[in-house]
Amino acid sequence: MAQVALRGVNKSFGNIDVIRNVDLQIDDGEFVVFVGPSGCGKSTLLRLIAGLEQLTSGEILIADRPIMDLPPSKRGIAMVFQSYALYPHMTVFNNMAFSLDLQGVSKADIHQRVEAAAKILQMEHLLDRRPAALSGGQRQRVAIGRAIVRNPDVFLFDEPLSNLDAALRHDTRVEISKLHNQLGATTIYVTHDQVEAMTLADKIVVLKDGEVMQVGAPMELFNFPANEFVAGFLGSPKMNFFEGILTAGAGSDTGQFEGEGLSASGVRLVARDKGNGASVKLGIRPQHLTPDPHGPLKGTATLVENLGTETVVELVTESQVSFRLASPESLDIATGQTVRFSIDSAKAHLF
Repeated sequence: MAQVALRGVNKSFGNIDVIRNVDLQIDDGEFVVFVGPSGCGKSTLLRLIAGLEQLTSGEILIADRPIMDLPPSKRGIAMVFQSYALYPHMTVFNNMAFSLDLQGVSKADIHQRVEAAAKILQMEHLLDRRPAALSGGQRQRVAIGRAIVRNPDVFLFDEPLSNLDAALRHDTRVEISKLHNQLGATTIYVTHDQVEAMTLADKIVVLKDGEVMQVGAPMELFNFPANEFVAGFLGSPKMNFFEGILTAGAGSDTGQFEGEGLSASGVRLVARDKGNGASVKLGIRPQHLTPDPHGPLKGTATLVENLGTETVVELVTESQVSFRLASPESLDIATGQTVRFSIDSAKAHLF
């Protein structure tokens, strides 16, 4: 069983704390994604698990075995980096076989493992080519194959799709998802791309400034964010926020909001520590605004984007607060037009 446990993990570079008291349990066979903005510590956390950085304090266990004193080669992990790091003078076969050869694995076993990995990745016809003759997506599949042949307890992916164009990112993301379903291996994946996180993960870990903001299933985090940061980070376009006052409901599950012309009751109250009369922010996703000639929220359109699959409208209130509407339908809204909206209070949040 390849569970991964992080207990009180801290990492500092000099007097700068980059990972702060991380406690995390990753179950056997889970696909867990570390996501967050640049500089949040997600790659550092992955490197700590891999043994490429040393802990300042805390424990890391793989399969109930402390690994802090073990070198990367003894931790039962295989890592796929953002850069493919392939040997240009070697064929695909030799690139995939190289680490096994260093370990003294027999030639028959090497052939069996490489050919099995190539079949999984549908690249049997590429084994005699060199990296220069491959596309970016094919090179990344070679890097993934090099990890598969090691039969690791845990796969670690450090932003493996960042060097690919949009179409290849989508195709390779689908391949990685299918690969995980086929192998069932414990996988930890780092990305700053929320689409990758939402589509790949069994469980998402959202990080900010080295701290865990929230852990949970993708739709749990999307529908029930624990704080304003998670709410604003997940979702495209980003969640809208309106400042106002908590007029009722302090200490309960739902509250009442007044602000920006809005009066909303029965809104999920995240800010349990706020008292009635305190300043709060109402968060509502652009998809949950509905054009309504009698709606309480009013804004002037500053930009209309017709994307084919949806229409995104950027607006500004009379008090110069920007917000967005996203609709799967084509909307008859022009730049400069003033539009009124109603909101779905059951899908809003108070922070």
